[in-house]
Amino acid sequence: MEKTCYFLMFMIFFSGCNKYELINDSIVSPSIINPPRNVDSTLTVDLPSPEIIKCENGFANGYPCKGMDLYSQISLTQFGSSFANDNWGWTDRDSGKEYVIQGLNDGTAFVDISDPLNPIYLGKLSVSTPSTWRDIKVFNDHAFIVSEANDHGLQIFDLRRLRDIETFQSLIADKRLDTFGSAHNIAINEATGFAYVVGSQRFSGGPLFIDINEPQNPIEVGGYRTMGYSHDAQVVVYHGPDENFKGKEIYIGSNSDGGSNNKVVIVDVTDKSNPELITTKSYGGSAYAHQSWLSTDHKYLFFGDELDEYYYGNNTKTFVFDVSKLNEPDLTYTYNGTTTAIDHNGYVVGSLFYLSNYTAGLRVMDISQIHNNIMDEVMYFDTYPESDLTSFDGVWNSYPFFQSGIVAISDGQGGLFLVKASN
Repeated sequence: MEKTCYFLMFMIFFSGCNKYELINDSIVSPSIINPPRNVDSTLTVDLPSPEIIKCENGFANGYPCKGMDLYSQISLTQFGSSFANDNWGWTDRDSGKEYVIQGLNDGTAFVDISDPLNPIYLGKLSVSTPSTWRDIKVFNDHAFIVSEANDHGLQIFDLRRLRDIETFQSLIADKRLDTFGSAHNIAINEATGFAYVVGSQRFSGGPLFIDINEPQNPIEVGGYRTMGYSHDAQVVVYHGPDENFKGKEIYIGSNSDGGSNNKVVIVDVTDKSNPELITTKSYGGSAYAHQSWLSTDHKYLFFGDELDEYYYGNNTKTFVFDVSKLNEPDLTYTYNGTTTAIDHNGYVVGSLFYLSNYTAGLRVMDISQIHNNIMDEVMYFDTYPESDLTSFDGVWNSYPFFQSGIVAISDGQGGLFLVKASN
């Protein structure tokens, strides 16, 4: 979601001007900049029907769909908020219950979805300074939350507290790390217990390394500034085909200066005191390098540019790099989607690529034949039926990693949707 210094007076009040300064103000949706509505945040979910709404004849409850059924929705009114942004998930290892951690303009909501037909809104971790931008990841039964709100820092919330909540509660964080103020995003490598805060005022917007192996005792251990601002990142212990880097902790950043300098940045961060740049890779037709995700075998990288559709008028593009040699990424394929909508966050689960596609909703592609340069859209659920225009309304993020198969869709205007592939 982008913004501009034409709105400088507003953004100083709201969250401060940042890397979106170069983008034309006409693409900022009015629904995003409206102030929070005066609603009751203690509202509980009141579903009209406890039944699955099947995708039939291309629709489910009026939402265009293919192969995905609607289980439930929690609206922004029920959340007591005016905009939804990022979301993530947590599964309680003791009970097996699944929970959605839902980012909102005025805080973070926690929802028990163990019965996806009847989700329970358990509570909200509110903030004093609202922001459109919030990002959440989970490690060791704790949620780690950053925002572009001034002086937000890193909020840490013990998710095990949710076990004892039955009705809505106003919540407070268990810990806050204030060594940085605002930040755009956070990545966590669960294999090593390190968080990587990106898009802050530290390290030129590059990653800040934080040891979170003791979640409520986070320790800043360094960072990497050489390649500048990262908008998003994935960090893994590499197990791909490149023998030179097997077992190494690899950072893959989507870096942009807001202009023509857009690239993938790959860094060996195994030694936090001495991170080593492996390579950078630019690509044609770039506008704003946004986010990427590795295939399960770490051989391919699925990469999205957030503004190419807006500036160049093409259908949704996903760039696919062969990273069999980490130091020589090769752009082997470009997937063109079925609409002109803007792409946002995308994740790989097995042979499927789940793409949050703003006004086109959630789109799901089969990538099992990617070695033959084939991607095929096999499912979708469009939470924004009004249009497929190149605006920033609609789906911001979708969390597809629940064991149950439920996908939690965060729609900026519609709130939280719970969907699942049809039987």
